[in-house]
Amino acid sequence: FIASTCARSLRIQPGVGRRAQPNAVLEKVFTSITKNPDSRHLDGLSKQLDWEVRKIQRWFRHRRNQDKPSTHTKFCESMWRFIFYLCIFIYGFRFLWQSPWMWDTRHCWYGYPYQVMTPGLYHYYVTELAFYWALMFSQFIDIKRKDFLIMFIHHLATVSLISFSYVNNMARVGSLVMCVHDASDFLLEAAKLANYAKYQRLCDFLFIVFSVAFFITRLVIYPIWVLNSTMFESWAIVGPYPSWWLFNFLLLVLQVLHIIWFYLIGCIAVKAMLRGKV
Repeated sequence: FIASTCARSLRIQPGVGRRAQPNAVLEKVFTSITKNPDSRHLDGLSKQLDWEVRKIQRWFRHRRNQDKPSTHTKFCESMWRFIFYLCIFIYGFRFLWQSPWMWDTRHCWYGYPYQVMTPGLYHYYVTELAFYWALMFSQFIDIKRKDFLIMFIHHLATVSLISFSYVNNMARVGSLVMCVHDASDFLLEAAKLANYAKYQRLCDFLFIVFSVAFFITRLVIYPIWVLNSTMFESWAIVGPYPSWWLFNFLLLVLQVLHIIWFYLIGCIAVKAMLRGKV
C-alpha cells in the first residue's frame, strides 16, 4: 500500500500497455509452442487465419508485453526491498558497532564454540534468514531477470550459510558477512526507484555510489576482513574442523559471485556511457 501510494504520487500508474486482441489460435501457439514464432510458424498462421504476417508479429509483441510487469509493479517491488535492506543494515551496523568482533575479528573465534547467542544477534539472524528464504521462493513468481540462475545460486548459498553458521554457532562472523552484503544492496534498490520515477540524474548518481560501495565492501572488505578471519584467524585460534571446510567453501562461492556481478555492473556502466548516460 505504501509503495503503491508513493508510485502514484510520482505519477507511476498501474497497468500495462496495449493488450493483444483475444484469439484462441494464437493464444494456444503462444502458451504451448513458442512466444517468438519463426518465419515457418508465421507463414502457417498467416494462411490459417488469413492475416498478414506483420499483423501476427504485432499480436505476439503485444502479447509478450502483457506478461511483462508494469513500471508500477517493479517500483513497488524495489520499494519494499529498499526499505528492508536499509532497515536491516542500520540495525546490523548499530548492533555490530557495540560488538567487540567488529573491531577485532579474532573475537569471532575466542571461546568458540561456547559463545552466547545474544537476543540482538538472534533477531538479526532470524530476520535475515526469513528474508532470504522468501526471496528464494518468490524468485519463481516475481519479475523474471536475466541473472535468475546467478541470483538463485546466491540465495541458496546465503540461506545455507546463515543456517549452517547458526547451527554451528558461527553467528559472530556470520553477522559480519551479512552486514557487508547489506551495505550496498539498498543503494541499488534506490537507484532502481529513481530510474522508474524517471529521475535520470539521481539514478546515475545512486548507481555510481552503489558501484563504488559494492567494490569496496565485496571485493575489498569482504576478502580482506571476513575471509581472512574465517580462513586464517580461525585456523590459528581454533584449528581446522570438518565444518570449517564447508563454511569457507560457501564463502568462496559468494566471492566468485561478487566478481561476476561486478563484471556485469561494469558492462552496464559501459553500455550506459556509450548511450550518453552514466
